[in-house]
Amino acid sequence: MAFSGALTLTDLNDFITPSQACIKPVEQILSKTEGKQPGSASNEIRIDHNGSYYEVNGATPIGGSTTPGKKLEQAQISLNDCLAYHASGCITSAESVLITLQSHNEVLSFLSSNATADVPSRKVPVISIAPQSLASLAASVSSPSSAPITPRQMLHRLRAFCKEVLGFDHVFDTTFARHVALREHVKEFIERQEEYRLKDQAVKSEGGTALPMLASACPGWICYAEKAHPEMLPFIARTQSPQQVMGTLVKHWMGEKWGKQPNEIYHVSVMPCYDKKLEASRADFYNEAYSTRDVDCVITTGEMQLLAQEKGWDLSSPVPEEDTLQPSLTTSSKLLSDVSLPELMVHSGSSSGGYLQSIIEHIQSTSPTPLSLSVKQIRNADYEEFVLRREAEPAAEGKIVFKGAKCYGFRNLQNVVRKVGKETGVRVAMGAAGKLKGQAAVMKRGRRGQEMISEKGYDYIEVMACPGGCVNGGGQAKPPTNFGVVEDAEGYSRKWEESGVLLEDNSGPLAAKWGNKEWTKRVENVYWHDLPTPPASPTSENHHMTNSGEKEDAGYDSEIRNEIVMMADRLLIDVTDELYRSGSQHNLFRTNYRAVESEVVGLAVKW
Repeated sequence: MAFSGALTLTDLNDFITPSQACIKPVEQILSKTEGKQPGSASNEIRIDHNGSYYEVNGATPIGGSTTPGKKLEQAQISLNDCLAYHASGCITSAESVLITLQSHNEVLSFLSSNATADVPSRKVPVISIAPQSLASLAASVSSPSSAPITPRQMLHRLRAFCKEVLGFDHVFDTTFARHVALREHVKEFIERQEEYRLKDQAVKSEGGTALPMLASACPGWICYAEKAHPEMLPFIARTQSPQQVMGTLVKHWMGEKWGKQPNEIYHVSVMPCYDKKLEASRADFYNEAYSTRDVDCVITTGEMQLLAQEKGWDLSSPVPEEDTLQPSLTTSSKLLSDVSLPELMVHSGSSSGGYLQSIIEHIQSTSPTPLSLSVKQIRNADYEEFVLRREAEPAAEGKIVFKGAKCYGFRNLQNVVRKVGKETGVRVAMGAAGKLKGQAAVMKRGRRGQEMISEKGYDYIEVMACPGGCVNGGGQAKPPTNFGVVEDAEGYSRKWEESGVLLEDNSGPLAAKWGNKEWTKRVENVYWHDLPTPPASPTSENHHMTNSGEKEDAGYDSEIRNEIVMMADRLLIDVTDELYRSGSQHNLFRTNYRAVESEVVGLAVKW
């Protein structure tokens, strides 16, 4: 199966251990002349000095001038055979066929054929790039001896490469699509809060909604929930991810302005995660009327880097006007160009989109009374709780108005799933909708074991499958070869991070951790260039913040930022109105989920 050569297995937190059903059986088909003779000795498998495998009998030598035995081919495990590299665990064979169409070779093949096609049948090629991918590429080509490359510079360099070399007509980043997703996310949370209140905390058994609301932007989490925890589906937000919002904008809103039908546009997205390929292939994002997907092909950050290398384009070399800020935009422009969408829009919160922070800021801005925000680290930096309280006297804590969490990585995610199930009374992993116990809150005994108190559960959880969030996605660019090179006790240079192993100081072999946290931090720092830094987490549980705690970058004009945000909100209103007037059949910026039954029957597995 054709697929990207960048496919690797990295973090234990990222990947679920494959089950026995994932293992490809080893089978050797013998020809008729090689049948076993009655009474003959059993064959053996031997390995020569080159590591080659041979099937021999007891009298067959290996090496020298003597004819060796039959050389065996190495077992080839394709994407169809073992698909455990996904953050969501193994995927089905049908999904693997869809992934086959998602590679940089497919992009090159389309661009080559499209350039020579007749004008009436020629499609408009469009590419949209995630800000996490821009940060990863900028970090990978930045030199320690020079000024770091910013996401804005990288966007301009990729725009020049994609238009001048590859042949794309339009190049966008996805930050406006993320802005739309954030606005829709807050809107859905308000709807769920009202429904939660009116229905007395009821959970619909099919197709319903409930609190806590779980983030929906991570396709790895969605695939995992659909297959392993379908009882969590009613809690997952139905807001589309920025990638799919961008697909709607490109194929339907922009297409109408260009005078093109959705099937006359070829849309490619560059994402930090392999699971985005699966997301683009979901049935909900396929237009039956025009036989086209909202996103035709998804390539990872690493594949984009590979494209530039294959074409001889140096991403470390500057291009003209790469530091130029976007000019003021007007929605009345009839001719849509690359700068007609707000470029590299800012946000606060996490580098995975800031979904939790957008809800917190909405609650703070609409509250009639002042609220204080406290942040508590639960297990590690990837699992934190955020609590909003009404401000009270110093001697007493205010009433909790909102309780949310940020949860990254599967180890933390599985703990959160159990916690949500316990808080809501949903039995975890017990069918497509779970089994309700009618319990709305967790009841905990007091210190003396007599007093029963009710603990407020989560209202919202920002869930991401990858530890560290989207900047640490499995499809991101790899660290430079000289990054993290250290000498071991014997004086040899070891690239522990590149090999996937990181040992902490004064720790034994059993304390080994997977991943490259230092590299993730570097990508994170690049991501926040030109953007407000994320809120600092308090070091104490009782420490409170009266605002989001964000800090503005001195090089970024806050007035320009506010102007772009207001312009984006106006543009969103225009986009929504125009899409509704055009009679778009899409459920604008919303999607659905469905439980996926396992095709593996435990009793049928041969041990």
